Amino acid sequence: MTDFSSLDGRVVMVTGGAGHVGRSVVSRLLEVGAQVAVVDLEVEQTESRDRLDLPVDLGDLDEVAGLPETIVDHFGRLDVVVTAAAMVSHTAGDGAGWNVPFLSQDPALWSDALKVNLTSIFALVQAAAAPLATHGVGSVVLVSSQYGIVGPRPSLYEGTDLNNVACYAAGKAGVSQLARWLATTMAPAVRVNSVTPGGILRQQPEEFVRAYEELTPLGRMANEEDVVGPILFLASDLAQYVTGHDLVVDGGYTAW
Repeated sequence: MTDFSSLDGRVVMVTGGAGHVGRSVVSRLLEVGAQVAVVDLEVEQTESRDRLDLPVDLGDLDEVAGLPETIVDHFGRLDVVVTAAAMVSHTAGDGAGWNVPFLSQDPALWSDALKVNLTSIFALVQAAAAPLATHGVGSVVLVSSQYGIVGPRPSLYEGTDLNNVACYAAGKAGVSQLARWLATTMAPAVRVNSVTPGGILRQQPEEFVRAYEELTPLGRMANEEDVVGPILFLASDLAQYVTGHDLVVDGGYTAW
């Protein structure tokens, strides 16, 4: 019997592969037999039969455009692209301008964030289009965010030093729409979908976590493994008739 969940023999590129979600995706991909190219600002630079680490600044679009060729040269093919990288508060340099109210948010940060969070994805998938279409199993999974489909609730942030910047929300909304655009453009050779996670538990203040959980039908914030399964589903042949879909993984937060 064919195991449609298997990614044995597939070559997968994961941007943000050293980050929270990306690291978990890479680990699970290796477990199910994939060969993985791990792309991030800082990686271990491991090189083996099954793993290739590539330190890349996604703000450098020339570097980004060269990634597919590098991966094909190493592994001989490229079947799946997962974009889990994003500029967020802890990756935005010194973080200046991130956790600030709307009227203090810097247009320069807007430009930098959109370049990493949206434009780099366009450049990457464009460069990867030919190898992805070669073997008939091409799949692209773009990681978006619930803040690409709903606005922030100011009450969640009251009493904390957290904030929610417009550039992140706008970029993630763009990611979801880019997935739909690419799905119709790259079909039938390549499937393109997005995954939209809700809030992931990462040492947020207790009052934020408590308020968020009260707004979520499943009563908790997500963890990385909650997001990994949907990503692998869309990457695999289990989803071979799924394209142009945004799979929301938020515990019901946006269902109200």
